Amino acid sequence: MLFVVTSVVFALLATTTAVDVPDFAAHFCSKTRYEDSSAAYRSLLADSDADRSLLRAPSGERCSPVHLTALVRHGSRYPTVKNIRAIRQLSDLLRRERERRDGRQVRSGPEEGERDQDSDTWMRDVLSRWDMWYTDDMDGQLAAKGREDLRQLATRLAAAFPSMLGEESVRGGRVRLLTSSKHRCISSVEAFQDGLHLAANVTPVHYRHQVDDGLLRAFDGCRDYVEGVEKNRTALAEVHKFKRGPEMAALRKKVAGKLGLPLHDLTPDLLEAAFFLCSYELAIKSLRSPWCFLFDTHDAKVMEYKCDLKLFWKRAHGHAINLLASCPLFHHVFRTLDKAGWPRRASDAPPDPASILIGHAETLLPFLGLLGLYKDETSPTADNYHAQHGRRFRSSQLVPYAANVLLVLLDCARGPRLQLLVNEAPVRFPALPDDDAPLYRDVRAAYRHLLDGCDYAEACGGAATGGRTPNTEL
Repeated sequence: MLFVVTSVVFALLATTTAVDVPDFAAHFCSKTRYEDSSAAYRSLLADSDADRSLLRAPSGERCSPVHLTALVRHGSRYPTVKNIRAIRQLSDLLRRERERRDGRQVRSGPEEGERDQDSDTWMRDVLSRWDMWYTDDMDGQLAAKGREDLRQLATRLAAAFPSMLGEESVRGGRVRLLTSSKHRCISSVEAFQDGLHLAANVTPVHYRHQVDDGLLRAFDGCRDYVEGVEKNRTALAEVHKFKRGPEMAALRKKVAGKLGLPLHDLTPDLLEAAFFLCSYELAIKSLRSPWCFLFDTHDAKVMEYKCDLKLFWKRAHGHAINLLASCPLFHHVFRTLDKAGWPRRASDAPPDPASILIGHAETLLPFLGLLGLYKDETSPTADNYHAQHGRRFRSSQLVPYAANVLLVLLDCARGPRLQLLVNEAPVRFPALPDDDAPLYRDVRAAYRHLLDGCDYAEACGGAATGGRTPNTEL
């Protein structure tokens, strides 16, 4: 059976406005746009006439999909308050330096001013073409582009899996939707439902979803994670060392020189604010911000590596507790698949054909880690940047806005099979590398140590202590 993306999707994709995209747009870490990150999406745009089969059942074996579980990250968002305050600090720094320089030139005459002509040009260009427009109340809210990210994803998945996400499922309310309590996730799950209803031509939209932070933000309640990683500066020692290392020092010197700022004023955090200003305005406004012209692809790779170090050591393979804090989600997904694949009596209610869970980059990364995916032989450190250019752990590719992990259960002649897709591209389970859609019992056996173990309460040492503000960055 062939599952293809229909012309409805291409009609939506065709409405995308052409954007002057920086050459390094695929290196913005978790702030990367989906269309700049996903090879599957770019292929779709490049050849809209080609059939897109997402499923790869064994040749000669009749299979039909019976259930889809999708873990989805929210769409493009505004900066959080923490990011906005860093942007404001950078903006104020630049304007004070501009005023100081203008005053100095008046007092000293043109000769001294000419010495800073290049940096003066960069500074004037940034300040003349950009105003500080971010406000604290934006605080990570989903942008209009983020709603479109989720609408389009829902429409593509509905076209690819009509038996699970088609009109019958939508009208019958049989698509189960769970979301994190963060407003950007709630807005995303609503946008996803808009896309499903659009594809099914069902109106009006009656939003139906449940909030479940116990699954989608389980790390917030894990004491050993909070105390041992999130509050523990030594857990991110490699990140802090890289921030002070030669690659970041050279980049700070370069950007400070372009802007005419004293090097000590352009801290690593303000350098990061300048870099991500480029990404935010591309994702939110589809604009090539003047901040983008301060960086090139080499610079972006340095900033991307700093970000990957943080995510690796704080959210992924770096510390075992990072992954174990996601045990509840891992168990939930396999219980859902179990229910969908078990033989049922005629009197039993049919299982939901689809389960959609909307969360964060910090939801998807530990889940991928538990699956054993994207773990390099050598961990990234502050000292091995140049040896890590070919690394598999690249957050820009794994968890851009609207990132997704799809698990599709197939009813096949030899028994249920399971196929895994990451960002709409087929991926093989590490323990079963020879099969695109291995038998479900084999997948379950490969992860039995986690399904029979992976005890959240034991791993976390109890509930997180009070007096902590949960991390809201991703």
